[in-house]
Amino acid sequence: MMTIGVDLAAEPKKTALARIDWSSGSATVRDVRLDTTDSTIVEAVKNTDKVGIDCPFGWPEAFVAFITAHQSGNVAVPQGVTGLQWRRALAYRVTDQRVQAETGLRPLSVAADRIAHTAMRCAGLLATLADDDIPVDRTGGGVVVEVYPAASLAGWGLPHLGYKSKDNIAVLATLVDTLLDAASWLDLGAHADLCRRSDDAFDAMIAALTARAVALGHTALPGPDDAFAAEREGWIALPTGPLSSLVLDRSPRPAERLPAGR
Repeated sequence: MMTIGVDLAAEPKKTALARIDWSSGSATVRDVRLDTTDSTIVEAVKNTDKVGIDCPFGWPEAFVAFITAHQSGNVAVPQGVTGLQWRRALAYRVTDQRVQAETGLRPLSVAADRIAHTAMRCAGLLATLADDDIPVDRTGGGVVVEVYPAASLAGWGLPHLGYKSKDNIAVLATLVDTLLDAASWLDLGAHADLCRRSDDAFDAMIAALTARAVALGHTALPGPDDAFAAEREGWIALPTGPLSSLVLDRSPRPAERLPAGR
């Protein structure tokens, strides 16, 4: 199996891509690159088994309805709800709420944060893939799946905060060493130094690891109450098994579903 991870940014300059080849009991990082263009990503997707993309695949249904209503001047403000509660209901997707409930982490709001610029690029990439007859399912059932590296790290019991930016490069280097200690079967090869210097490269590699978890059925699927929203808003893949399960279990199994209301 081959998996790809993409740490997507609004422009190629901050976009990283990693490729991992999987064999019996081991995994080898074959490529990690920065400054990744749309065409490079599309070609990579065409030639791999599963691709994890660190970017929202859609916008909150409530936010889309709000904008549509605002265009006609008929925004309805709910009674008895604080302004903060109302705004949060508009700003965060169902999957964002599930991630926070399961991990304590709150993903960036695609409706109210700068990640929206990246999501616009992602929407264009997904459309290009669909036009090329590559299955695109925003819940992750196709070739591509939405991932959140910090949540994946948390799910695997690894440090997941404070490693971003050049000011925290020492923390990032330590995190790479911690990952390799926990996953002795993972060979970073010549790409170890880049992963220690660039959190974009590191996140792309974690996205590729998460893509493997999805392919094996080791991530939580949306429950019945979440399925409708997930198909439109996107769904973040949260690992449900230990890091070791990426190589110990080589046969796909049905993914778990998050309980309703979690």
